[in-house]
Amino acid sequence: MSLLNSQASPSIQICRIMRPDDANIVGNVHGGTILKMIEEAGCIIGTRHCNTQKGDRCVAALARVERTDFLYPMFIGEVAHVSAEITYTSKHSVEVQVTVLSENIVTGAKKVTNKATLWYVPLSLQNVDKTIEVPPIEYSRPEQEDLGKKRYEAQKLERLETKERNGDVITHVSLSERHTKEPYTVAFSQSSLIHLIGPSDCTLLGFVHGGCVITVSGRMTFTSNKSMEIEVFVDADPLVEADKGKYRAVTAFFTYISLDKDNKPLPVPPLKLNGEEEQKRFEEGKARYLQNKAKRLADKERQP
Repeated sequence: MSLLNSQASPSIQICRIMRPDDANIVGNVHGGTILKMIEEAGCIIGTRHCNTQKGDRCVAALARVERTDFLYPMFIGEVAHVSAEITYTSKHSVEVQVTVLSENIVTGAKKVTNKATLWYVPLSLQNVDKTIEVPPIEYSRPEQEDLGKKRYEAQKLERLETKERNGDVITHVSLSERHTKEPYTVAFSQSSLIHLIGPSDCTLLGFVHGGCVITVSGRMTFTSNKSMEIEVFVDADPLVEADKGKYRAVTAFFTYISLDKDNKPLPVPPLKLNGEEEQKRFEEGKARYLQNKAKRLADKERQP
């Protein structure tokens, strides 16, 4: 891995060749591998920027993934160029926009595979409960700061809405129970994974502490003709400090498409809904689907 730093603006670029162990079950680079590179690039530039001032040393902790678009697949043997730039700062948070470009080092062909927007909060190394103030950045045009502020207020509102949903509980379904459910229902698609966190799962700040047990639960909320939205909850259960009890650590929405062996989209079976709650989640997912579709079309129109 190589790291390039641009002194002219708060931005960096990480380069890494994709190896066979980065592949998913169909041979493309695993989405989780790309997400990890994106998060690391944001952490590096956020941490570096927040430590340009005097005071407590800090590490930028990921607070929210605003959006991550997978535009094209990346393949084993290609070089990933991950570019991260700070585009807005509030008093206690940093917006980082990341672009991932793949390079075929044999032919020289390049293409943009991913775009992402993430938010980080700088936390003191001496006291992880202490949030450090973020030094401001210089904007080349006044409208850049205004647009950034609008994005900040919008994601702040969405965070509040997410907190309201964090009380949702997913009843774990065993493999034997799953086979008794009707196909194409939410219950049929639901799954859970229990994982014991180790040192290799920790960030620089050690937030995912070794010894915490996490339960990752997922359920399907929406399907279109060629895509599926999955809502994921991550609950943590400390082993050492058991008196603290289980708590909701992460919630997220992932959108997947079904691909054949030639990476062409396949039709997705319609989701069978049972009850008002599932219908409500489906309509909310449909709204997000239409909103993201409009954003993707707008991004394509802006591309040269």
